[in-house]
Amino acid sequence: MLTKYKNSTVYQIYPRSFCDSDGDGVGDIKGIISKLDYIASLGVDVIWLSPVYKSPNDDNGYDIADYKAIQPEFGTMEDFELLLSEAKARGINIIMDLVINHTSDEHEWFERAKAGEQKYRDYYIIKKGKDGKLPNNWGNFFAECPWEPFGDPANEEYYLHLFSKKQPDLNWYNPDVYREVVDIMKFWLDKGVIGFRCDVINVIFKESFANGKKHLALTGKEHYLSTDGCHNILAALRRDVLSHYETLTVGETVMVDLKEAADLTLPERGELDMVFAFEHMECDQIGVKWFKTKFKPKKLMRILTKWQEGLPWNSCYFENHDQPRSVTRFTKGGEYRAIGAKMLLGLLFSLRGTTYVYQGQEIGMTNGAFESLDEIMDIESHNVDEMAKGLGIINPFRWKLIKKTSRDNARTPMQWSAEENAGFTSGKPWLKLHPNYTEVNVERDLRDKDGVISFFKEINSFKKSSEIMKEGSFKELHRGKWVYVFERALDGEKLTVICNFKDKAVSYPMEQKGSRVLSNYEGEAKKLRPYEFVIIKNN
Repeated sequence: MLTKYKNSTVYQIYPRSFCDSDGDGVGDIKGIISKLDYIASLGVDVIWLSPVYKSPNDDNGYDIADYKAIQPEFGTMEDFELLLSEAKARGINIIMDLVINHTSDEHEWFERAKAGEQKYRDYYIIKKGKDGKLPNNWGNFFAECPWEPFGDPANEEYYLHLFSKKQPDLNWYNPDVYREVVDIMKFWLDKGVIGFRCDVINVIFKESFANGKKHLALTGKEHYLSTDGCHNILAALRRDVLSHYETLTVGETVMVDLKEAADLTLPERGELDMVFAFEHMECDQIGVKWFKTKFKPKKLMRILTKWQEGLPWNSCYFENHDQPRSVTRFTKGGEYRAIGAKMLLGLLFSLRGTTYVYQGQEIGMTNGAFESLDEIMDIESHNVDEMAKGLGIINPFRWKLIKKTSRDNARTPMQWSAEENAGFTSGKPWLKLHPNYTEVNVERDLRDKDGVISFFKEINSFKKSSEIMKEGSFKELHRGKWVYVFERALDGEKLTVICNFKDKAVSYPMEQKGSRVLSNYEGEAKKLRPYEFVIIKNN
C-alpha cells in the first residue's frame, strides 16, 4: 500500500513558530512561502503542515472550529492555495493534520448541540452521570477530568474529552460523523494536498464506556486504544476516500505495540501507510513522560532495533512539536551540540523507513530556555502543574519536570538569523526565543561548510541515491553502552552504520573492513571520536 512517497524526506512545519511575515509575532502561511526555496534546498519532498484550520487555539490548533477555513492569524484560503502551488513548483508536496478524535467546543456542531439540536448532540459523546457521580472513572491525556458538564447541571449530563475540556470527543457510532469526515478529507485532497498525519488516530473509537482498570495514567484506556471499531473506520476511509487519490497517510498512535502497529499498516488490511510509534520516545522516562530518567543510549538502541526488525516499514523520527529537542535529550550538547546533532541525523536517515524531521532539527536547535511556568504557553504543562500541586509535589520539583518535558521546548520560534528576534518576526514573538539564536541559526549555519545543514543535505542526498538505504534490510551488529552498529544490505551489497553516543573517544567495537563513504568528521582516527557517525561500505 505504500506509495511513491515512502522514500520522501518529510519536514514538519509548526506554522505558529516557523516564520512571521506580518510582524504580529505569530508565524503564518506567507512566512512559510517565503522560506520554500530554503526548504527545497534541503532536499525535502514533503511538508507536514501542523494545523492551520480556524481554531480558538486552546491547544494551538488541535482544537478545530472549522475544518474548511484557515485560521485568520495564519492567513487566508488564497494564501494556502498559493502555498500549495508554490510548493509543487519546487517539487514539494504537502500533508495536513487530520484531527478527527475531537473538535473545538467552539465548532458549529458543538454549539448547535448545546443549543439543543438532537442531530448535533449525536455528533458527540454525551453520557448521564448518576447521583452526582461521573459516567465512569476514566483518565485524560491532559491531566484533567475527562468529563465536563453538558447543559443544565440538573440533568447530570457530561461530554467526554480525552484531551482538553475545549476538545469534545466525536461520536464515531454516528454515521453522520463519518460522512462529515469523508467530506473534509475530499475537500483538502481536491485542493491538492497528498495526504494526512492523523492525530491520535488509534483512540477515536470507544468500544465501551465501562469503568476502567486503574493505571498510573489513563485509567480506562483499554476501552479505546486500537479497537476493532477504529480499524473498521480506517479501512472504510481507505476504501471510500484515500483509494481514489495517490496519498501518504501516517497515524499518530499512542501506546501502540508492534502487533497493533502492524495491524494498522499491513497493506492487505488497507488502513494506514505507516504510524508514529512512541516507544523510542519513552526510553528516558518512568511510566509517564513527565518522570524523566537518565538517558541510557543502549535502551534507545534496543527499542530502535526492535521496531526496525519488527515492522516491514517504519516512520523514523526523533523530534516533533510534542517532543523535547533530540540534541538536548540524547547528547550533552555544549561544545558537542553540532557534532551530536549530526550524529543523530545520520542515525535517523540510516534507519529503514520514511524519514521525518522537525523544523530546526537541521541546525541542531535545543530545548527552550524557560525560567518559569509563566513563560510556558502549553496547556498540557499547566494542567500537569496543577495536578502535581494537588498531589502535594513542591514547586521546585514540579518546575524541574515541566522544564525538561514541556511541549513548548520544541515550539520556540525558528532561529533564522542573529538579527533581533532571530529573524522570525519584526514584532514580539508569541513564545520566548532561546537566547542561543545568536549562535545557532540558519544564516550562520549555511555559511559554515561544516555546519549541521551541510551534513543534513549530505546524508539526505546519500539516502536518496542509495538503494541499500532506501530498500535494504536492517540487521543489528552491535549494541554497547555507547556504540550502536547496524547493517543495511541489499542484493549482496552492505553498508555498516556506526554511531557513538559518548562525548569522548571510544574504541571501535569490531574490526571494520571497507571504505568510509560518509561521516560527520573529516579524515579517520583509530578510535571513534565524540558523537562520531560513520557509514562504511563493505568490500
